[in-house]
Amino acid sequence: MTYTADLWWKNAVVYCLDVETYKDGNGDGIGDFRGLAQEVDHLHRLGVTCIWLMPFFPTEDRDDGYDITDFYSVDPRLGTLGDFVEFMRTARDRGIRVIADLVVNHTSDRHPWFEEARSSRDSAKRDWYVWRDEPEPFDPKGIVFPDKEDSVWELDEKTGQYYYHSFYRFQPDLNTGNPEVRDEIARILGFWMELGLSGFRVDAVPFLIEDINGDPHEFLADLRAFMNRRDGSSILLGEVNLPYPDLMKYFGDGNGDEVTLCFDFIAMQRFHLSMARENPRVLAEALRERPEPPDDAQWAMFVRNHDELTLDKLTDAERQEVFDAFGPDKDMQLYGRGLRRRLPPMLDGDTRRLKLAYSVLFSLPGTPVLFYGEEIGLGENLAGEGRMAVRIPMQWSPSGGFSPDPKVSVPSPDGRFGPRNVNVSDQRRDPDSLLHWMTLLIERYRESPELAWGSYEVLDTGDDAVLAHRADAEGGTVVAVHNFAGREAEVELVLKGLDHCDVLVDLLVDGTQELPPDGRVKFALEPYGTRWLRATTRDTAPEDSSAKNQ
Repeated sequence: MTYTADLWWKNAVVYCLDVETYKDGNGDGIGDFRGLAQEVDHLHRLGVTCIWLMPFFPTEDRDDGYDITDFYSVDPRLGTLGDFVEFMRTARDRGIRVIADLVVNHTSDRHPWFEEARSSRDSAKRDWYVWRDEPEPFDPKGIVFPDKEDSVWELDEKTGQYYYHSFYRFQPDLNTGNPEVRDEIARILGFWMELGLSGFRVDAVPFLIEDINGDPHEFLADLRAFMNRRDGSSILLGEVNLPYPDLMKYFGDGNGDEVTLCFDFIAMQRFHLSMARENPRVLAEALRERPEPPDDAQWAMFVRNHDELTLDKLTDAERQEVFDAFGPDKDMQLYGRGLRRRLPPMLDGDTRRLKLAYSVLFSLPGTPVLFYGEEIGLGENLAGEGRMAVRIPMQWSPSGGFSPDPKVSVPSPDGRFGPRNVNVSDQRRDPDSLLHWMTLLIERYRESPELAWGSYEVLDTGDDAVLAHRADAEGGTVVAVHNFAGREAEVELVLKGLDHCDVLVDLLVDGTQELPPDGRVKFALEPYGTRWLRATTRDTAPEDSSAKNQ
């Protein structure tokens, strides 16, 4: 523990939430920092070690908070800087770190910087943004929101020039090639780090790669160096949805001096294809293909995030397989490349498959990241526009429990995924609930440093429906086995190099498995079954509770 404590993020449990939809503390129907502070103990009991806050800054709220008008304050709807500090204190008291979204690709067009920049071609802040007399050529396939935008250039009629916007037209891109802009961004980081943040999630990192914005890798290295000077344990979590060879550049080309963690979008998309096929072969291929990050870097693993569930790295045929299985209606799809759904409705509420999915998440090599509500199987509201379908209020009790004012009505799923059937308070009392399963997974993950720190190997299993991999570190070995199919599977593993061990101990249930001298192990897995097994000796293995009771 003392050796690894400064690299806390390598085996962290990251929990992403939107303050606005998490818990209302003052009864106005909008989530806020006072409400969030009251529920920190829920996250502590769950085992979360790092909270990731989606944007909470002042905003025009035309893009769910990503159109920022002030990087140095809190949106008044969510509270004050004082409320933020009290939340930070509460989280720190429970040993939970906090990171926040760093949205430095762009600002709102109502931000004072842009209002000054567009006031005149001679404005002191004109070069803080990207301007051209005529639009430059662009790839239409690169438009992020094709349902809303048809160009990445927008004419500013007052000055007669076009400004560049990677996203919506009301979000002009900052010119990060400008040294003044870089200095200001560093000041923003420094400000929030002084208030206790342990790092930042960098939004849409590849969009910093545009030549018009300068060298993005120099920019990221500068940010990381600045953060290390202020706090050597701080992190940058990068949203980098690129093929592995291109993505590796954002770790710093082997130096590990840029982004600390990168989301593994490739494995995530292959995971959903594997779930649709009930065959994990494509996920196993991704894990075998995936490069090793630098020593002081890590992959971030996730099942679901706060955006659409993008499937853009699958082929058209593969993407259609996932659509057919989990989102056959056009209203469930988004931009022709992803799903605007949460996993529980995608799996029709099948608890066995949900438990399988999260067992896979916590056992795969990398740092697990949860989206709020996943621990209880929170549903979706397809009546919400676009990605807002998954950004719904958290469900705390059978009546909802989002607000202290019972008269407050918030958009929630109907039927089986409504608050009456899916909520924290009921699941806390149910030992068979998804919440208890997630808590167990997190506890065992935190007790198994091999999963986060070790080298890993995908194993042959003798059954195409079964994914098995082993993780080895400091003489310890953990093997995770998952049956993706709705039938029983017969598994045969060959575990080499474990001559000092004679027993495999189940970590998720009570039980042990003999480990013969030749390392050949056979056992059956129930439909959608999962096992985590630790190699150990008979002398140190815990005694089965069934044996104690005989």
